[in-house]
Amino acid sequence: MSAAFNLGDDNPFYLFGKFMPSELSTVEIPPQATHSYSIIWLHGLGADGHDFEGIVPELHLHAAPSIRFIFPNAPVQSVTINGGMKMRAWYDILDMTLERKVDSNGIYQSSALINALIEREVEKGIASENILLAGFSQGGVIALHAGLRYPHKLAGIIALSAYLPTLPQLEAERSTANHATPILMAHGIIDPVVAIESGKAAFQALKALEYPVEWHDYVMEHAVCQEEIAHISTFINTVF
Repeated sequence: MSAAFNLGDDNPFYLFGKFMPSELSTVEIPPQATHSYSIIWLHGLGADGHDFEGIVPELHLHAAPSIRFIFPNAPVQSVTINGGMKMRAWYDILDMTLERKVDSNGIYQSSALINALIEREVEKGIASENILLAGFSQGGVIALHAGLRYPHKLAGIIALSAYLPTLPQLEAERSTANHATPILMAHGIIDPVVAIESGKAAFQALKALEYPVEWHDYVMEHAVCQEEIAHISTFINTVF
C-alpha cells in the first residue's frame, strides 16, 4: 500500500529566480521488512507521483521488501510550450527542440529538491550507495543531472526516454564519487516527444566521459514497455 506525504508544497521559497516549494510532496511505498534501500523515481511532464507507482510489482525485485519507493510530485509551474498552462513540471520547456533553449535554472532548482530527498533518506540511516535515482522523460533529465553531481556515491541512475541538456556543464560539475555509478538509459525508437537522437547523444557523451552506462531501445513511442521493465528489473537487481 502506498502513502501520500506532503512535505511542504505550500511553503515556497525563492530559488534561481522562481518561487518553489521548500520540499516536495511524495507518494511512497514503505518497505515491508527492514528498510535497507531507497528508490526515488521521478515522473514526466504533466504527470504526478502516482504515475509509476503501479510498476513496482512488475519489477520482481529480490530486495523489494527492504526498499522504500519514493515518487515525488514535481512543482506546479507554467510550461511555455503548452501556452503557459500550469502543470507539474521539473522545469519549463521553452522550445520543442529541447536542447536549443533550456530552462537551466529550473533543472538546477529541481535537482536541489531531489538532493534534499536523498539527504532525508540518509538521515533515516540509508547509506547513499543504497539509494537509486530513476526518472522518465523530464524526470530522467533530473535523475541524470542530480545523480552525476551528487557528492556521495549512489547505487545507480535510470533515465527512461530522457536526454541531458546540461551536458556542457557536466565536465566541470560532475562528482568523482559517482564516476563509477552504473547508469541505465532506455528509449523508444519512434518517440515523437523526445527524439531518440537526443537520448543517444547523451548516452554517447556519458560513454565518452567513461561512465558505466548501458543503452537499450525498443519499438515504442514516449512510453514504457514490458521488455524495458525487464531490463530495469535486471539493472536494479544487480545494484541492490
